[in-house]
Parts: sequence; structure tokens; C-alpha cells
Amino acid sequence: MPRPRTVVQPTILSPDRSPALAPAMSSTIHTSVLPAESLSFLDLKPGDRVVDGTLGGGGHTRLLAEAVGPTGLVIAIDRDPGAIARGVDLLAGLPVRFAQANYRDLPEVLDALSIDKVDAVLLDVGLSSDQLADIERGFSFDADGPLDLRFDPTEGEPAWRLVNRLRPESLADLIYEYGEERHSRRIARRIAAVREKEPIRTARQFARIVTSAIPRQYPPARIHPATRTFQALRIAVNEELKSLQIALERTPTRLVPGGRMVVIAFHSLEDRLVKQAFRNTQVWECLTRSPVDASEEEVARNPRSRSARLRAARRLPNPLDPARTG
Repeated sequence: MPRPRTVVQPTILSPDRSPALAPAMSSTIHTSVLPAESLSFLDLKPGDRVVDGTLGGGGHTRLLAEAVGPTGLVIAIDRDPGAIARGVDLLAGLPVRFAQANYRDLPEVLDALSIDKVDAVLLDVGLSSDQLADIERGFSFDADGPLDLRFDPTEGEPAWRLVNRLRPESLADLIYEYGEERHSRRIARRIAAVREKEPIRTARQFARIVTSAIPRQYPPARIHPATRTFQALRIAVNEELKSLQIALERTPTRLVPGGRMVVIAFHSLEDRLVKQAFRNTQVWECLTRSPVDASEEEVARNPRSRSARLRAARRLPNPLDPARTG
């Protein structure tokens, strides 16, 4: 039998800064992707209540707060305590409540706020530029900090521990399944050979090991050779696909009939889960026949948006789940 899922109780924060928050950068370098398209599909009105399940740099959250106005409410969720601390500063004065939690635990967050249902939910499940810039987190290939890769540094197992303990066969399977990396076996063998001599600790060290295992290409690949392997480890340590799957299953019960959900994914594994979920015609009316991509103008301004894929759906009425606004 599968193990029961552990639900971590959310930390709900008031709009005022809490002394218990982790230190945060005073500003954000993150640029939200597909902002206009997100607002268009969410179709928010003044007074609506909406969840931003991935606060990140707060760009989407600010737009949502401006759309719902002072009579509305945005519930901003993030696993990263640094993102929450920064958001409390940058979004002061807006109708936003903050919760440090996993977006898959949305029902628990709403229960803690005594809210039954909301009008809309937005998930941008990509990596924040602020996380990439944090050298202590290991998200960047050039970081001398530990290969951590956790969104919440207090939860779960850091990636460096994973690469030092997994059997080469298991490591290769992980890299292939989550990174779709065709050189996964070569990479796993190279990792095993290096760690026999010394433990693998830093992101830069790990990126060099992975790069040395991949045959050189001509012309050179558009992405860094270690990109898919880093992606695989990040997905594994944060249980990203599992979290997205659970969120897609649980969110409809907390949306009012007619409420909307928008998900922005950044690779095929995530997008496939969203596509499959929105195909359930007993729950959703899909609003996007194919994923919405960023415009050429947006890609020119923000190259990170190149891989973004947006899908949207409207919650269908369910006679067994009457709408209540809490």
C-alpha cells in the first residue's frame, strides 16, 4: 500500500513583517512570465479572492492584487521562506495574505484562513530568478555553494546527499525520468567514479562532472550540458511532479463553480500533467486547446519565458459540491 501523504501545516503570516521570517533580498530580479495572458484567462473582478500558489518574486501577485482591489484578497503561497519574507516587504499595503506552504496543501491554507472557496488559482511552477541568484542554494551551475536545490531549505534531503548515496542505476533512472537526459547512464557512471575519490558537494563541481560525461556537440547545444540533470535532481528533491499532481486533484474542490485555474509550466513533464487534468470534462471546461506561448516581444525582454507554456480551465458546476464563499 502507498504511504499516506504527509501534510505540513501552513505558516500563515499577517501583512506585517514577522521577526521569525528568514532574511530576504530587499528587491527581486525575477520577471513574471505571461502576465497579460494570465490575467486575461483568470478574468478577475473587484472583490474576488484568488490564490497565487507560487509567489516567487511577487510580480503575478501584485497584478492579481491590483485586479481584485481593496475589497478582494490574494492568498500568496510559497515554499521558500525567502520569497515569503521578500513578498511581505514588496507587497505591503496590498490586499495579500501570505502562507509558507506547498501549493498542494491549498485546502489546509484556506482552512487556516477560514475560507471555503476562492474564485481563481494561478500556479507558475517554474524556478525563480531570485533562487538562481542565491549562491547558497545551488540552483546555478556556477555557484560555489552547496548543491542543495530545495525550495524550502528546512525540508527534505539536499541534492548533494542524494547524488552521494544513490546507486548508479537508480541515479541514472532518476536523471532519465525527470530530466529526459539521453546520456543519463554515462552521467551516473561519471558521478559514481568521482564520488569514490571525494564527496560531491557544490553546484559548480557537480556541473563540471556532468559536462565531462556528455559528448561534445557541434554545433553546441542551446542549453548548458548540465541543465537536464540539474532539473531532474531539483524535481526529485522537491517532489515537484507529485506536488503538481496533488494540486491538480485537490484544487477543484476549493474553486467556486465558474472559477478559473491557470497553470504555467516550463517543461514537458509538468505540461503533460496539466493537459491531462484539464481534459477531465466532468470537472473542467478547458479554455486553451493548445498551450499559450510567450510572444516574441516577451521572449526578447525575458529569455526565460521562451519555455513557458500556459494552460487554463474553468471549473464546471457540481451539484454535489455547492458553491459557498466562506
